[in-house]
Amino acid sequence: MPTDQIVSHANRKLPRLSKFLLGTACTLSCLASYALLARATGNDDGNNPHPVHLRLPKAQPLSAVAQLGKALFFDPMLSGSGRQSCASCHSPAHSYNPPNTLTVQPGGVDLRKAGYRPPPSLAYLYRQRPFSIGPDTSGDDVAPNLNALAVSARSDPHATKQADAAPAVPAMVPQGGLFWDGRADSLQRQAYLPLLNPVEMANRSMGDVAARLVHSRYRPTFVQLFGTGIVNDPRQLVDEAMFAIGRFEIEDPSFHPFTSKYDAWLQGQARLTPAEMRGLRLFDDPAKGNCAACHLSQPTRDGLPPLFTDTQYEALGVPRNHALAVNRNPGFHDLGLCGPIRKDLAAQTQYCGMFLTPTLRNVDRRAVFFHNGVYRSLAQVLDFYNLRSVAPEKIYPRDAHGKLQVYDDLPTAYQANVDTADAPFNRHVGDPAPLTAQDIRDLIAFLHTLDDGYRAQTPGAPGR
Repeated sequence: MPTDQIVSHANRKLPRLSKFLLGTACTLSCLASYALLARATGNDDGNNPHPVHLRLPKAQPLSAVAQLGKALFFDPMLSGSGRQSCASCHSPAHSYNPPNTLTVQPGGVDLRKAGYRPPPSLAYLYRQRPFSIGPDTSGDDVAPNLNALAVSARSDPHATKQADAAPAVPAMVPQGGLFWDGRADSLQRQAYLPLLNPVEMANRSMGDVAARLVHSRYRPTFVQLFGTGIVNDPRQLVDEAMFAIGRFEIEDPSFHPFTSKYDAWLQGQARLTPAEMRGLRLFDDPAKGNCAACHLSQPTRDGLPPLFTDTQYEALGVPRNHALAVNRNPGFHDLGLCGPIRKDLAAQTQYCGMFLTPTLRNVDRRAVFFHNGVYRSLAQVLDFYNLRSVAPEKIYPRDAHGKLQVYDDLPTAYQANVDTADAPFNRHVGDPAPLTAQDIRDLIAFLHTLDDGYRAQTPGAPGR
């Protein structure tokens, strides 16, 4: 999605720009703009021509509350089964993704019930805003760079909108929140909701959780931190326990280390390989991958590193995953923002089928992808983006009569919500696919640079 958040912002809101980019004629100004794009996304030698200083979270000792939260995060005592902790589904060794290759994780009092959705990563959520529906401001705080010039050079010269500015009338979009459907507005609430979910931690009541905490080794710590009355107030006791887990996720640098090769490249401390550089350009190019339209790739104006998500919601029309137990019922549909788990937006049918755009940091440390876990490799994910609109027969099944079941995981009434406006989904059946097999390999090479754990070299001696 576009060459950066500014590019993405312009590309998604200016249909004329998209048509211009995808037209068959390429004028001299178009060719010149691609030269600008190449310069904006790195030199041919793999160096970043415009290194930046990133404002990274400072590692500090955990507060007493966060230390308590850390202990609770790894303690299976909080579950009804006594065998499942937060870390059971969010493993530090896997960048707080699940530690196995299961599509959904087991839960319930006997760990035999299956969830509806693959757990998303808990990493890089420290800047997530509460859920809201409001103006699209996703590109407003992005630092301007040559990428903006590249888009400006390609855009309609008669358009009044600037590539590095918000639209005159911003679109109203759902954004922020936690879980695939945004139903939690804080890390504290995110930790709280699985406690009573019958397919997750499966506690019978908050009283049961509080009773375990009162009789646990943590009782003296709760009294010390929150006062002697805390053990006599079950609701407050559980709230403080979940607050402590949230503080652990905010304070511990393992949840947002920013130690990827891409972070080092942004700061001029690494050199991308030719494949990685080609992948970055494809990632940012609004006429090719267009990934950065939703997975923002540039630092903010004040130097915060990119999170590779605009935290908005999209209906992508991914195929139904028939391996999910809940999908054995042909009448069941996971509608994301409007149900079945989230209830408050059920009447807002224009949002049915929409799910949160996750970060792409450490994405290849996941075993399954999308809200229903239908794909198990990055190659499959990129094939979906590449072929959904131009060769849907390669993505969707056919029914018993041979009819292609496009968007088969959404009821017909909500299929109009599926994104067909943003590249690469704005192409039509029979059009050329935007990406070649080599492009897909290069994009995957770039996505590997988003893995944390890269050892940056000293400035002046970029490493590979």
